[in-house]
Amino acid sequence: MIDLHTHCLFSDGELVPSELVRRAKVIGYRAIAITDHGDASNMDFIIPRLVRIGRQLSDACDIHVIAGIELTHVPPRLIPSMAEEARSLGAQVVVVHGETIVEPVAPGTNLAALKSDIDILAHPGLLSEQEALLAAEKGIYLEISTRKGHSLTNGHVLKMARRSGAALILNTDSHSPEDLVPWEMAGKIAAGAGMTDKEVGSMFANSAMLVKKTSSSFLE
Repeated sequence: MIDLHTHCLFSDGELVPSELVRRAKVIGYRAIAITDHGDASNMDFIIPRLVRIGRQLSDACDIHVIAGIELTHVPPRLIPSMAEEARSLGAQVVVVHGETIVEPVAPGTNLAALKSDIDILAHPGLLSEQEALLAAEKGIYLEISTRKGHSLTNGHVLKMARRSGAALILNTDSHSPEDLVPWEMAGKIAAGAGMTDKEVGSMFANSAMLVKKTSSSFLE
């Protein structure tokens, strides 16, 4: 299992990075990105710490730990500059909190994110076909989420990805230990959204490709 959207107590997660990584390792994770909620007020606090602890835990725990950020409820016009700042601070994976139907995310967030230098548009809700086409053009992954609430639109995201050729990625958006899921359950959740076995395999391969992009030493 590879999970590129999780949270520790640097934002609203429950665990310190070491425990989050240990729990992920025990249930079979090979790689995990810690992508705490951020904006201009806290990115300079979160990202350097995740870079440091990520290196330490990767070396000590036999699991790839990736430093990231989830730009969350950021006004759409500020997303491009914040994504650039996140990269400059060392974020290896930049996620944007998409227009999930269960939170009051500003309209236009999906489009602004897809025009920016990001890796993953998380739980993008009822994204349009135009937005999905832009994701395909830019090589930005659309997220299939295992998280309660955000997962309600997985079927729609899959439909838009099929129409546009956009690549999908599955993440848990974990905030607590029980949010982490093993590979088998992740596959069942994807199948529940209507994905074929081939599509599930391709989606998991996309996760591995993104990890390889951040770490040349990662082996499948």
